[in-house]
Amino acid sequence: MASEKVTTFAEANFQSAVLQANKPVLVDFWAAWCGPCKMIAPVVDEIAHEFDGKLIVGKLNVDENNSIAAQYGVMSIPTLLLFKNGKEIDRIVGYKTKSELSGILNSKL
Repeated sequence: MASEKVTTFAEANFQSAVLQANKPVLVDFWAAWCGPCKMIAPVVDEIAHEFDGKLIVGKLNVDENNSIAAQYGVMSIPTLLLFKNGKEIDRIVGYKTKSELSGILNSKL
């Protein structure tokens, strides 16, 4: 189950919630049928708590929002894209542990 600190992104709010955000945004591209996506979900929740106030964290279901996934060239999931000032600044593909993901984010923020 997603944490209250994890936003749900969709085509309707992607522009305002991600591209026009006043903080960096981490978007988890996932699908319900994806095993590694289920494995990384609790890690994403922990990251949302750890980086609360510094980073907006959210999930985007690729089955329901395939045009955004296609626009950003997401070919495999889970893929996490880090946006800053409306631009993609990093791409993390596949499962990562919390310490791996925290290290990546700390180096970019």
